[in-house]
Amino acid sequence: MNTPTTGGTPHRAHPGTAREAARPVRLAVTDLLGLGLLGIRTRRTRAALSALGIAIGIATMIVVTGIPASSQAQLMRELSALGTNMLEVRALPDQDPPALLPTESTAMVRRVGPVTSVSAVANTHLLVRRSDRTDPDDGSGLTVLASQLDLLPIINARVQHGSWLTPATARFPTVVLGAVAAVRLGVRDVPAGGGPGQQVMIGDRWFTVVGILAAVPLLPDIDRSVLVGWPAAQSELGFDGHPTVLYVRSLEPAVEQVRAVLPETVNPQSPADVLVSRPSDALAAKRATENAFSSLFLALAAVALLVGGIGVANTMVISVLERRAEIGLRRALGAHRGQIRGQFLTESVALASLGGIVGTLLGLAVTAGYAAYHQWPVVIPLASTLAGLGGAAVVGVVAGVYPSMRAAALPPTEALASI
Repeated sequence: MNTPTTGGTPHRAHPGTAREAARPVRLAVTDLLGLGLLGIRTRRTRAALSALGIAIGIATMIVVTGIPASSQAQLMRELSALGTNMLEVRALPDQDPPALLPTESTAMVRRVGPVTSVSAVANTHLLVRRSDRTDPDDGSGLTVLASQLDLLPIINARVQHGSWLTPATARFPTVVLGAVAAVRLGVRDVPAGGGPGQQVMIGDRWFTVVGILAAVPLLPDIDRSVLVGWPAAQSELGFDGHPTVLYVRSLEPAVEQVRAVLPETVNPQSPADVLVSRPSDALAAKRATENAFSSLFLALAAVALLVGGIGVANTMVISVLERRAEIGLRRALGAHRGQIRGQFLTESVALASLGGIVGTLLGLAVTAGYAAYHQWPVVIPLASTLAGLGGAAVVGVVAGVYPSMRAAALPPTEALASI
């Protein structure tokens, strides 16, 4: 039994105290961050070049995804202008008696869920002339159509001169000419401010021209048409209210489904008398383009991240070889392997994150400038931006694991021997 002694005889250490003294000391987060940044602060040129390598990799990833995405957006806009989500509905031709679309067919189509908009025109089967002195049987190859007011945005048409029909003018004898119709009727301009313009004769009635449409690439038949308001066609031309053609816009992914239900929707009594156009070939081209671009984006992003990661890993391995003396000295002073591993791993992540931030900003600037120069819509994929920031940190972790483990595995005596 041990008894306390007096004088210089030391007391025996308590076993628990010995275990606590042998327990490794954990570094605070701030201390670990300071050690990790030490190599960057003391070797600024090497750190700058290393960060530049990962920055170029991340910037490349954003540029090679952002520029094609902007180009894709422009291409998709041009393809959409070709009517990728538009369908035409008309009565089956060559029927005896002629098949007619119901007067309420437009309202019925609007009830279909994926349909975003619908409008209609109707052939009045009347001739239009420059004046009452021209041949009554010469209609100049033009068609007189009754038109609903919401037609233009659905067919991607715009007014070049004058104005489009309004709820007020659609009730009076006024017309809007297609681009070809205006040339054939000798109407070159419409007075600004809604003043009285040139008149044309439809049947035996005079109509005032209030607008001229620009050419409509999607529907050349509209270019050869004279458009009259729906109410005026009924009151002035004896129009019976049955539409001839419906123009239907729907959500693009549901175009085929909408096409399948349109005959029963338009004419439930006789769906076989309804003819619906097939989706535009531009829709298939658009979908193929989207799939091709998606695969390209993933491949380019993966290559860019791989190149950046190899650069960081190479830098960290060389850093371990150059700093063997530092590692040995820290081990000799009591730093354990976990602290050495944490120091180099933190330095790798910090280096990659710094490069990621710089590369992301650089990539965004280059993408925006290039798209603006070509007058494309600027599209920055969110996934690429997040990958530029988060992916850089991940690359730093992956690239720093081996160098940090190698540094931690160095025996102090071997590391100090290199001094």
